[in-house]
Amino acid sequence: MSKKIYVAGGCFWGVQAYLKKINGVIKTQVGYANSKIKNPSYELVKAHVTDAVEAVEVIYDENFLKLETIVEKIFSVIDPTAKDYQGPDYGRQYRNGFYYVNEEDKETLEKTISYLAKNIKGQIATEIMKLQNFYLAEEYHQDYVDKHPETICHIKF
Repeated sequence: MSKKIYVAGGCFWGVQAYLKKINGVIKTQVGYANSKIKNPSYELVKAHVTDAVEAVEVIYDENFLKLETIVEKIFSVIDPTAKDYQGPDYGRQYRNGFYYVNEEDKETLEKTISYLAKNIKGQIATEIMKLQNFYLAEEYHQDYVDKHPETICHIKF
């Protein structure tokens, strides 16, 4: 059975490229989650007028890949203590978080992050929130690292 989760961990280019390589991930798309305005553009998100976060919509096969594993893998490539940045990218749109559509995922996320936090120095800044909205990013952002393999990113592939 396929499920959806929305993942933010800094610039969405690298997060998408990383997630696509995980067995059990069926499809990914990048976009803007929990925006205060409808259909935000990249320019508006960058200008900090939307409060949207760069996120990746992840459709995965829960019979093969567990949500806990997605969280563990993301935490292995981002800094979950970084508030409003990852690597060289600063701004609220680069915060890290998990945005759920299924209520039962909230508890799984909370338990998994709490467990992982025991082995992490510093306070976890990762958001766990219900998804309010998700708008696809412009086409040139989709699968960006595939189109531009020379891309330098905060996530190492």
